Amino acid sequence: MKVVVVGGGSTYTPELIEGFARRSYGFSVDDLVLLDVDAERLGIVGGLARRMLDRAGWGGRLVTTVARDGALEGADFVLLQIRVGGQATRLVDETLPLRFGAIGQETTGPGGFAKALRTVPVVLEIAEAADRLAAPGAWIVDFTNPVGIVSQALLDGGHRAIGLCNVAIGLQRWLAARIGVPADRVALEHSGLNHLSWERAVRVDGRDVLPELIAADAAGLAAQVDSTEERVRTLSAIPSYYLHYYDATAEALTAQRTGTSRAEDVMAIEHDLLERYRDPNLAEKPKQLEERGGAFYSEAAVQLIASLHAGTGDVQVVDVRNAGALPGIADDEVVEVPARISADGPVPLPQGPLHPEMAELIRRVKIYERLTIRAAVSGDRGLALEALAANPLVPAGVAEALLDALLEANRSLLPRFFPQG
Repeated sequence: MKVVVVGGGSTYTPELIEGFARRSYGFSVDDLVLLDVDAERLGIVGGLARRMLDRAGWGGRLVTTVARDGALEGADFVLLQIRVGGQATRLVDETLPLRFGAIGQETTGPGGFAKALRTVPVVLEIAEAADRLAAPGAWIVDFTNPVGIVSQALLDGGHRAIGLCNVAIGLQRWLAARIGVPADRVALEHSGLNHLSWERAVRVDGRDVLPELIAADAAGLAAQVDSTEERVRTLSAIPSYYLHYYDATAEALTAQRTGTSRAEDVMAIEHDLLERYRDPNLAEKPKQLEERGGAFYSEAAVQLIASLHAGTGDVQVVDVRNAGALPGIADDEVVEVPARISADGPVPLPQGPLHPEMAELIRRVKIYERLTIRAAVSGDRGLALEALAANPLVPAGVAEALLDALLEANRSLLPRFFPQG
């Protein structure tokens, strides 16, 4: 098996390496390729990866390269974890919208919109190259944010792709620990879109214990996801952390204006991590990586690859076409739900009817996502304005000025909006 990690110079990569090195998922990787555009960073991360794999006694071949086509040749799995423009663009995504009274966040709101404009064309180019060069039946697994938009663009483009996020597995592990049972006994009814989801059931050995959890401590559940006891009780569900940007926009905006951005924190963490990764004596994932985020990323990614490879039929939360899973949502819309993973791909499991409030927000966001993909691919400013204005987190009357500012701030990374010559 050949696995290619696009964005292999990411500080996340040691998470993946740890997962591959364990060899506890019923498959082995013969060729592991770390591909990145930043040769210096790739050298640092690749050095640690090699030491980790050597320490684990891994018998495969590790390659680090900046040559895309050679990396993709014969690949069975292509894992995308890229950040176009690096953390510097994330800082813009999180701070520029604040000037217009809008939430600043890298995957939702205007920041997520800007990231999608930068990212979708690059991902589609990689996918097209993979279609030409990778092994027949190769899978593209997308961890690149905004996962929902990127996965929709990949599937609409006819690529064999599946989206993955660590939010669901993180909540599953937290709830299992809270209940006091092993994680493999807990299954979530995770319904919605990427970064716009609700846990509508928490099943332990098949029995839904969520009503009991809410009755006993709704406030504690809400605090974990930055929500309120009232919201949890009203919806009879645990909303994802990202829902607080929609449910309590004014409070979230105030907090962003008075605190430091997550991008600034991550820049400091990454600087420290890369210094640690340089240490020739370091041969394991440093504990400091936990501060970077992405908890359980390696477990989710490696388990998904293992299941797609072997067709195990186990259930995992992924980003996939709805295909009737969520009532009231079009079949071709990408949603984030539990799916049974077969060798032919994910089969989304039927979900109960959505609360009207959930369904309405999903429909509004899907309109925004579709328009954003069209704008990103075409470079059409009119479509971009329509998309931004459709985003529920963009205040009325600011879309045009906000779009001008976002496009100008990202000019060098948006060649379809600013063609040369």
